[in-house]
Amino acid sequence: MAFCTVLSASVQGLGVEMIRVEADVSNGLPMFHMVGYLSSEVKEASERVRTAIRNSGMKLPAKKIIVNLAPATVRKKGASFDLPIALAVLAAMGYIPEEAMERVIVTGELSLEGKIRGVPGVLPMVIEAKEQGCKSFILPGENETEGRLVKGIEILPADNLEELCAYLNGAARSEKSKREKKENEKNRQHRAREDFADICGQKAVKRAAEIAVAGGHNLLMAGSPGSGKTMIAKRIASILPELSWEESLEITKIYSVLGLVDQEYPLITQRPFRNVHHTITRTALTGGGRIPMPGEISMAHGGVLFLDELAEFPRNVLEVLRQPLEEHQIHIARNYGNFTFPAEFMLVAAMNPCPCGNYPDVQKCSCTPGQIQKYLGKISQPFLDRMDICIETPKVVYRDLDGERKDLEGEETSETIRRRVTDARNIQRERYKGTDIRTNAVLGPQEIGHYVELGERERKMMELAFERIGLTARTYHKILRVARTIADLDYSEKVKEKHLKEAIAYRSLDKKYWGR
Repeated sequence: MAFCTVLSASVQGLGVEMIRVEADVSNGLPMFHMVGYLSSEVKEASERVRTAIRNSGMKLPAKKIIVNLAPATVRKKGASFDLPIALAVLAAMGYIPEEAMERVIVTGELSLEGKIRGVPGVLPMVIEAKEQGCKSFILPGENETEGRLVKGIEILPADNLEELCAYLNGAARSEKSKREKKENEKNRQHRAREDFADICGQKAVKRAAEIAVAGGHNLLMAGSPGSGKTMIAKRIASILPELSWEESLEITKIYSVLGLVDQEYPLITQRPFRNVHHTITRTALTGGGRIPMPGEISMAHGGVLFLDELAEFPRNVLEVLRQPLEEHQIHIARNYGNFTFPAEFMLVAAMNPCPCGNYPDVQKCSCTPGQIQKYLGKISQPFLDRMDICIETPKVVYRDLDGERKDLEGEETSETIRRRVTDARNIQRERYKGTDIRTNAVLGPQEIGHYVELGERERKMMELAFERIGLTARTYHKILRVARTIADLDYSEKVKEKHLKEAIAYRSLDKKYWGR
């Protein structure tokens, strides 16, 4: 009897579970049996492994082979267990020394001819392997660049089973397997072509967008068709601040699990901008499935989620955003486990004020009061409370479109705005150093009391606004968060009266349209 254990990893949501692949080869009725709470694709691995071993020049004896994937309480899915199963069986039969597999993690899919194919989710696996104190990680050559994003652990890329077995037996690695990828320069990327300088007029809306990005605040724009709502929203990507290395890895992990990284340039260095259509389902938006995977709100983590034509979204779809907008993460419960996905994103939404888009211009609006009420009623008060900044986009006038006047006055470029945004983010980074807070938008009530100090005049102003406008506790705190960001853009250490006035003004739109 021969027994061997090989370590592998299973991605559960964004978490990683270490899996022990145990192989036992003994005398008995010839068979290849696998156990351990396996999905159908893992059960099929027995045929792929046997054929790949045979086509790699090695023979499986006519013996009883039992493979166990432990722990048995964790559901195993995907084809990433092919390679660890093959190595466990080969080590049990003596084709490779057992000591070569000590403190080594293995992942990879096998083809029938013995080639090793890439698998999704390699980055979180390598990070977990490093944290567990493993010395090496054997992975497919296709995933080499992704694996090398993590420093402090040896990455052993392999292209086929035969060469990998030769290396584990002491043969020198070929130059091909030692290849080093160049640093990701493609993804260090040219920024979006769209520029705020393309937008004529709409200075107030552009100011609101700048404040929203500077503090990571949610933004709602409402106005008639053709007033530039979508145009402004798409250009928000051009003023987003640069990602730090830690943020890049965090976002890349999400896309790695989904199999959406570019294997040649895997590191994501530009903040995501997800433009979601109103026909999206709840599961696609929040994530889920039988074995939960991240949805659009997690793919927008660290960046922007854009909902165009907000009132066209089903109300039940919008309502599921309320909890992630407040907690900045999404919880999904299943019978065999609970999953938490990150969802710290900036929500940007655009909508018309009525079905025809011309309200409140009674001369052009053809909608009845009932139609308008039904249309606006799709947006609930709790959802509106979670929008930090609400602003109306007025119709563009000819004066703004006049080419000569535009050339004379000029429009600020995205690069100019982005410098101010970056300065404001740097101020916040210094202020919240040593905490989990990244932007003003995620300040809790206790943090607001500590970081947003109001003078006597400012407190009286907020008291008056609270009574006259009818603010809720949530909108009150949101005004203070926005005022803190406006003060940061003004390079002011304290929140002053003028900052509060501007922040309060961004709560007038919901009163105008919804009367709330």
